[in-house]
Amino acid sequence: MSPRLRLAAPAALLALLLWGAALARGQSPATRGEAALRVRAAGDVMLGTDFPSPQHLPPDSALCEDQTAPASSHTEVAPGCAENVLTAVAPLLRDADLTFVNLEGPLADTTATTDKCDPGENCYAFRTPPRYGRFLESAGIDAVSIANNHATDFGAEGQRQTIQALDELGIAWSGPPGTTATLRVQGRRVGLVAFHTSRSGNYLNDHDAAAALVDSLAGRSDLTLVSFHGGAEGADALHVPDTMETFYGEKRGHLRAFARRVVDAGADLVLGHGPHVPRGMELYRGRLVAYSLGNFATYGRFNLSGPLGLGLVLEARLGADGRFRGGRLLSTRQLGEGVPVPDECRREAARLVRRLSAEDFSNPDLRILPGGRLFNRRAVRPLAPVPPTWPVPPREPAPVAVLTPHGD
Repeated sequence: MSPRLRLAAPAALLALLLWGAALARGQSPATRGEAALRVRAAGDVMLGTDFPSPQHLPPDSALCEDQTAPASSHTEVAPGCAENVLTAVAPLLRDADLTFVNLEGPLADTTATTDKCDPGENCYAFRTPPRYGRFLESAGIDAVSIANNHATDFGAEGQRQTIQALDELGIAWSGPPGTTATLRVQGRRVGLVAFHTSRSGNYLNDHDAAAALVDSLAGRSDLTLVSFHGGAEGADALHVPDTMETFYGEKRGHLRAFARRVVDAGADLVLGHGPHVPRGMELYRGRLVAYSLGNFATYGRFNLSGPLGLGLVLEARLGADGRFRGGRLLSTRQLGEGVPVPDECRREAARLVRRLSAEDFSNPDLRILPGGRLFNRRAVRPLAPVPPTWPVPPREPAPVAVLTPHGD
């Protein structure tokens, strides 16, 4: 081996290893280092309910009752609570600068009562024991929406207890009218505001008021996240119509118009949930809009057949200017009564979102690969030649044949 080749080989090997490490982190050499914030977000989370019956709590609930905790405690969890319904997907949630979910129902104890419906198995009011809030914290969840149709299932007292439990855990929230949250992440101020199609929360159907609230939040934030709970529900609600949606006579939002209006007002990432199925995504003015992230962890009271049992964790990498740089879809599915697990082999949710995005939206700049990788074509620079090629030693010049004439 020539001396030049012996010197170049270690450098080429190092470059190859660095290139492989970048791909393992879900980054391409063209986009590496451009993200100012890496967000992971999932859809609906309801960790079990003791109403109308404790049978709708997950089996590990008995381990999580700390009988020695004072009655005033909302967050005590017994030592045997390491395993819970989020354990299998917690690694997907923790690997981010900021993690968000929609908290579907209050964290409240039995002092909170409901007038939503009469007790019975046909009463879909949720009340998750406050101690279950620790499962959100241990899974790395930083912020939640409490703007949804179950947030006030147990009235003002249930909502008060929910806010108290979240505050004690250090989990940011938005939902009741006029509420926003600000988090300090990677040295930046990140604003969050959550909307719903009921006036019990920040009201989605008043686009002027929604835009004003987003504009105010964006004015004091470096990056702004908007969450919304809207759209029709069920396996037939996969598509996003370009009109007002209704469900049992209730106006569930003109979601395309809402999403684009809040982006115009300053939103950098829009996260949807509510239909209980994944929906398509679009890029609007360089900002990603995810119209529904589906059911993520909904234990005990949900139909989980077909697409209703599919969830996902969206990773979105945002630049300092708020533009979407890239990301990926991490597919999940729920087993049994509603225990989420990664779906690394079939990746059904990612494939469904890819198809729906192509069918519902014109997305010339958003590319979704079959495995779930997301690219913004405008944010990707031309790739350098990769992987690095091994140096080739210089070739020796070919011998030149010299013809001499034969003498007579």
